[in-house]
Amino acid sequence: MVQGLSLSALTASCNGGVCGSMPSWRRHFKLMSKTRISTGVERCGIWHLCRQSLFLRGNTDVVRQRNMRVEAGWLFKGGDQGLNASSEQSESANEDILIFFFQLDLATRVQYALNTEQYDVAQQLRNKLTEVEAEVIKQQEAKRGSSPKSEAQDKAISIIRLRADLQNAIESENYAVAAKLRDTISKLEAESLAASAKALAHENANYSFRLGQRVRHKIFGYRAVVCGMDPVCSESSTWMETAQVEKLRRGSNQPFYQILVDVHADPNLLVAYVSEENLLAPEEPDLDQFDHPYISFLFYGMDAAGDFIPIKQLREKYNRPRHEIPYDPQDEGEGRDA
Repeated sequence: MVQGLSLSALTASCNGGVCGSMPSWRRHFKLMSKTRISTGVERCGIWHLCRQSLFLRGNTDVVRQRNMRVEAGWLFKGGDQGLNASSEQSESANEDILIFFFQLDLATRVQYALNTEQYDVAQQLRNKLTEVEAEVIKQQEAKRGSSPKSEAQDKAISIIRLRADLQNAIESENYAVAAKLRDTISKLEAESLAASAKALAHENANYSFRLGQRVRHKIFGYRAVVCGMDPVCSESSTWMETAQVEKLRRGSNQPFYQILVDVHADPNLLVAYVSEENLLAPEEPDLDQFDHPYISFLFYGMDAAGDFIPIKQLREKYNRPRHEIPYDPQDEGEGRDA
């Protein structure tokens, strides 16, 4: 018997650690917690590996025992904004990454079942994967709202209907109702304009950073790697208030990035959600060691410039093209001379 992947098991294995918790996911998607699927092989999926060795147990004493020097002085230096790095920590982004791992593992198990001709098991796993993907979309809409484009279209349709009602009210000389309808239409027109602007930002998003790129925080100075991106801030109003997003020069209507923070800087920060204006690309290739428990799942390895190469599924998730390093014949010549 092989137990189905359980996020609760993962969370339990990371209690007190850097993995974070996912109470909302477990609450809304209970079918993951106790499902059993029969196969003739022992499971060796992502979560098993995570529990065995790849997730760091997140207390600082353990990290110190591994001779990892923590340089966390910047945690208490928020510049003129009076912030610290933990204000940009994102449990939502961390949860999003863990669910992505879960989807990858299910897809891998589907393929394994097909390769071993266990077609009934493959169908069960495929059905589970479909349910997971549907639930992910539902939760994203609950957290971030419907897509800006559909929101703008809905408001436009409502305005058309209200204008028809307004015309009828005027023709029937019901001026009190007509006045209320005018106020409602004016309010909807303003909301529709804002929704249209947001939709345009989503469609024409121009990102300064790419998946796998090494970056440095402009204020706090820590090193990080980009692992996700949104055209505008998609966090909750509570998070934005804590992170003082309204004080940013470009506000919330700029790209925000999910970034993996080097555990040498702080083993507890793990995943941050940072505005584009607060990130810097290194002027020279950064080839120094970068440690994070999620790196080996999201990236194939490093390229010649020191950036990380995102796996295909991660590029597809954010609809990003493959990055090719420009070919420089001079480098080849120098290598031959050496």
